[in-house]
Amino acid sequence: MVPVIEIIFWLCVVSIFHTYVLFPIILFFLSKTRKENSVQYTFSDTLPFVSIVIAAYNEEQVIEEKILSLFTTNYPSHLFDVHIGSDNSNDATNSIIQKYVDQYPNLHLHAFTTRQGKANIINSLTVQAQGSIIVLTDANVYFEKNTLFELVKHYKNPQIALVGGLIINTNIKKNGISYQEKTYLSFENTIKYREGLIWGTMVGAFGGVYSIRKEYYHPVPKNYFMDDFYITMHVLKDGKQAILEPKALCFEDISNIMQEEFRRKVRISIGNWQNLQTFKSLAYNVFSGIGFCFVSHKILRWLTPFFLLLSLLSSAIVGVYEPLYAVLFILHIFLLSLPLLDILLQKINIHNKGLRFITHFYSMNVALFIGFFKYIKGINSNVWQPTKRNQN
Repeated sequence: MVPVIEIIFWLCVVSIFHTYVLFPIILFFLSKTRKENSVQYTFSDTLPFVSIVIAAYNEEQVIEEKILSLFTTNYPSHLFDVHIGSDNSNDATNSIIQKYVDQYPNLHLHAFTTRQGKANIINSLTVQAQGSIIVLTDANVYFEKNTLFELVKHYKNPQIALVGGLIINTNIKKNGISYQEKTYLSFENTIKYREGLIWGTMVGAFGGVYSIRKEYYHPVPKNYFMDDFYITMHVLKDGKQAILEPKALCFEDISNIMQEEFRRKVRISIGNWQNLQTFKSLAYNVFSGIGFCFVSHKILRWLTPFFLLLSLLSSAIVGVYEPLYAVLFILHIFLLSLPLLDILLQKINIHNKGLRFITHFYSMNVALFIGFFKYIKGINSNVWQPTKRNQN
């Protein structure tokens, strides 16, 4: 019995090590010999018509700057339009948008009178959109003048059906979780870029900004979380490529409040399990690019809270007989206590970046754990409350 429990322990440890350390290292070396897609549009080409789709709920603080950032683009103004779906907003969002509708004829407000949820809004607006390329973006993600062109230029290559942008996080503070979240998202950006570079299999675009060929857009099912992941995975399932374009720069304030990030990650976790159920067949062949990336980057990451729990329990059991496992159990308990220490230090205004990274890691995994049980319980609605990202 003890050897079996030892095997369980080491399988858990190796799985965590693979998803967080070994897989990124493998991507680093494989990407060294790969070149970026060279079949690209230039401004002298006949560029495709683009429809920009935004779902907004009570975004009065950011929607004006968002609109202005879109209309300072160097993409030809007659080749794009903007559709903003206001999800029964009860602040000044609609009036702000309407002010600019009068100024920009290619800006369209779709004011919904009942809450729809983000996925339902982008489904509805994408069907109505005229563009052959759809750009999906959030209200609090601001474009540079080159962003739109960079999101579109790769579509000269018929194999590419989805392009993700690169979000630069701003409003970083030392007294919350924003620095750790920015570091984690930068880590994720690098992984996504290299997945796309090596195999054309970026596993999940960041929902804040990405573009897709309209013909490969699959409507997101009812009560579905993580619409961006669902849309990306369907592109890969259809045999097309999804990549990240690092020159498609955008800017977004990042949440600095642990509770807000925790709530967001619980929602993400629910969507993770929904997507695993939908796209599990893509993981069957781990020797394919998509299978290897899906398992290594996502599935093992989603299972990490269970690996942590199993490794803790197995080391406790085997530790009764083997001193090494007793030490490993004590080490695990020590690591688990560090977030509590971090919380206590915060109360006296002491902020340690190293401790905060450990807190961030365990908080993320607790959120994954809770999200799993919420998924098992069943989801009745995907109507969302945007994360509070613009803190003073």
